[in-house]
Amino acid sequence: MPEDRWVLLRRVDRYDPAKMSAVVQEGFKLLGRKPKGRVLIKPNVVFANKNYSQHAFTHPDLVGVVADKVRGFDGITDLTIGESGGFAIPTRLNFKESGYYEMGSRHQVPIVDFNEDQYTKVALKKGKFHKTLLCPNLIHEADFKIWMPKLKFHICCEITNALKLNIGSLLHKERMLFHDDRLNDKIVDVLEIGYPDLVVSDAITIGHGFESCAKPFHLGLIMISNDPIAADVVAAQILGYRPEDVHHLRIASERGYGSIDPASVKVLGDVSIEELARKTSGIVSEFQDMQKLDTNIRFYEGIGPNTNQICYGGCMAAVKGSLGTIDARRPGSLKNAKEGAIVTGIYEGDVDAGSGVCLLIGDCTEVKGNIKAGRIKKVKGCPIGAVQLTSVLPSVFGMPSPLFDLRDVPLVVLNTIEKVLIKVKNRAF
Repeated sequence: MPEDRWVLLRRVDRYDPAKMSAVVQEGFKLLGRKPKGRVLIKPNVVFANKNYSQHAFTHPDLVGVVADKVRGFDGITDLTIGESGGFAIPTRLNFKESGYYEMGSRHQVPIVDFNEDQYTKVALKKGKFHKTLLCPNLIHEADFKIWMPKLKFHICCEITNALKLNIGSLLHKERMLFHDDRLNDKIVDVLEIGYPDLVVSDAITIGHGFESCAKPFHLGLIMISNDPIAADVVAAQILGYRPEDVHHLRIASERGYGSIDPASVKVLGDVSIEELARKTSGIVSEFQDMQKLDTNIRFYEGIGPNTNQICYGGCMAAVKGSLGTIDARRPGSLKNAKEGAIVTGIYEGDVDAGSGVCLLIGDCTEVKGNIKAGRIKKVKGCPIGAVQLTSVLPSVFGMPSPLFDLRDVPLVVLNTIEKVLIKVKNRAF
């Protein structure tokens, strides 16, 4: 952790290579040290779809600019862009839908899905729930790490920037472990393997609503920092949060990763936090609070059995993800949904689904009260996946299902097969 923590805020109105290059050059100059050896660039490519999700990922043009700058330093032996995208969707498909493979070809840098590559099992010294992790070798063996998040509001963790980006450091086989009411602790667990040397945040267009199918908001900013905690302290304030109210940021500070006092961060640049916060103050990120959704479905969130608090990162996060995808693909799906109710966790109180279905989602879910409904249906899982729910919610509430998309479903199948073949080939060698 650097003693002198700084964040550079520069106005960049569009994804113009020359303007982005100048800001990135300034960031490296402020850093005061050069990348060397094996360099890994990790962007956010959680999900992409050419038809309805083009604002959820770090813009490939900005990533390409950073790759070019890195290659200009002496002593670089290897340069790779790596990521593990959202669970259950092949990351290579997200790379294709977001234009990352084309960018990699233009800038002559390999684009790698961590799930297809080699990994090393590492023991964690600070982990609360993860005592070990299967660390991708591209992270484990990197001499210099550059994290490139996309600044967005998050459905269950307030914001997603440098720290939350580390969920994409996990292989899919470990991604959903503790992804429930322990998610914020999990994020900080992963920070131990994914502590970057430089953070370059894409905030030219930020995201709100549901982060994997984010709605765009033009902020016109590139943010660069020499410390992920400092980067998120500033990012939190830009999005209207006090740093201590971003739970994973507060936990990281409590575990010794640095102060989250805004006064501990030196802010540089040509735009102030206050000005940026005024710009974002009117944004409504409705999937953060399900009660704000314009729909006939009612939502009841209960506590989880692990920590006796709202299970924000578990089944309700999957509900948000599924509904967010359904509505992004076919806008108006939620507004026109059939009447009903969705319950997650252990809910104390009565539930009113009207004449529709009361859907109890998750192994632990129960209602300690009365249920008014035409029918009660239970869906098991812990935590249940958004993909599984996408097969249930449309049929229950009369919404168009992405699982019948004639374009997307074959792409998922074909890229899954390709992913398996690449894994077999890589493990063989």
